Amino acid sequence: MNESAASDRFLLCLIDAGGTVPPALGLARALLTRGHRVRVLADPTIEADARAAGCAFSPWREAPHFNSRAEQTALLGAAEGGNPFRALKAVRRYAGKATTRRFAADVVSTVEQFPVDAILSDGVPGILIGAQATGLPTATLMAQIYVRPTAGLPLVGTGWSPARGVLGRARDTVIPHLASWLLARTLPRLNLVTADYGQPPLREVFELFDRCRRVLVMTSASFDFPAPWLPDNVRYVGPQLDDPEWAVGDRWQRRGTNPLVLVAASSVYQDQTDMLQRVAQALGRLPVRGLLTTGPAVELAAVSAPSNVEVLRAVPHRRVLPEASVVVTHAGHGTVLKTLAAGVPMVCMPMGRDQKDNTIRVLRLGAGVRISKRATPHQIAAAISEVLDHPHYTEAARRFADVLAWEAANLPSAADEAVALLSSCTPKQINKDKGGH
Repeated sequence: MNESAASDRFLLCLIDAGGTVPPALGLARALLTRGHRVRVLADPTIEADARAAGCAFSPWREAPHFNSRAEQTALLGAAEGGNPFRALKAVRRYAGKATTRRFAADVVSTVEQFPVDAILSDGVPGILIGAQATGLPTATLMAQIYVRPTAGLPLVGTGWSPARGVLGRARDTVIPHLASWLLARTLPRLNLVTADYGQPPLREVFELFDRCRRVLVMTSASFDFPAPWLPDNVRYVGPQLDDPEWAVGDRWQRRGTNPLVLVAASSVYQDQTDMLQRVAQALGRLPVRGLLTTGPAVELAAVSAPSNVEVLRAVPHRRVLPEASVVVTHAGHGTVLKTLAAGVPMVCMPMGRDQKDNTIRVLRLGAGVRISKRATPHQIAAAISEVLDHPHYTEAARRFADVLAWEAANLPSAADEAVALLSSCTPKQINKDKGGH
């Protein structure tokens, strides 16, 4: 690996999906440390964190974007509030028309204005079409488990374990094909944009991943379920364990000698206030010290806590986890992997998205328990006591921490793979006639 080329420039294209942002910016910091330059193209809500990491920044202009956390919270609240008509209206108001074309145009125009040598991108179709239109070497970032529907793997979002028996294997064959068939309904719209940029038509949506030089899965292969088949360009590069920039503000000191329970929920809106309140009440029934972090999506005053529970907006996990005996979490990928890397067991309360999938992997490792997001304070307290009282959960978490440490020391990282993008590429000139589409 050549780390001396200080002129190498990367464009990092992101949408503000909450937990996917810190791993991407962690990769950016690793590249900056090696002497490379990084420009982030993203929602304005990410600008402060990107600049704090040392990156240059450009906002999405034509493409849909969040200008504030309040905008993001309002959209997520509508989209996940259980009313499908309100959700559809909110998403249409946010995205508008020609979303794919607008993302692609922003990527192309940014590269024309700020030339770079390689592109690192979220897996959003419009972003990838624009990146591929530049002719630059491109890597897709998966800041979680492997999400591509694959025969023989449980479909992401289901929270299923790998199949056992004939019926289970049939399920894991049929359901991924069904998901791919449903996604194929978007192909005509996507192919209008690929045609504008002189690219061949897509036969399936995930062919956009196949056209990238690399697909970087930013988790541990030992954490994920093994896939029966992976494309040649897919690389597991391990988790990025950096804390987000917004998590550095509050001061925290360990108090007392009782076991410390860290409560860490989503960094974006998931209607989690009531869940946090029930967890606080549960901790009040136990001989523990609680540290409950609300994140930027919940106001501190919204959670009333007993005397043995401290409520803060955020504290860097790297400071708290070495002191923690158990973590109560929504089971977002970043929180789960940081907790496992610290050798700490979990009480998982998945709320949606990929959280059921992460939870089932924690259970497979034996490193925690699962309860409902609607669990009562009594049930939450019982789950915390179960983990505290039975050392095999901690032992399992510590064994997997050793696995993660070995992988980090011996396997190529996301930064290694990003730098390798530059080794054998000759960027094509953007088709100027198509650049405005």
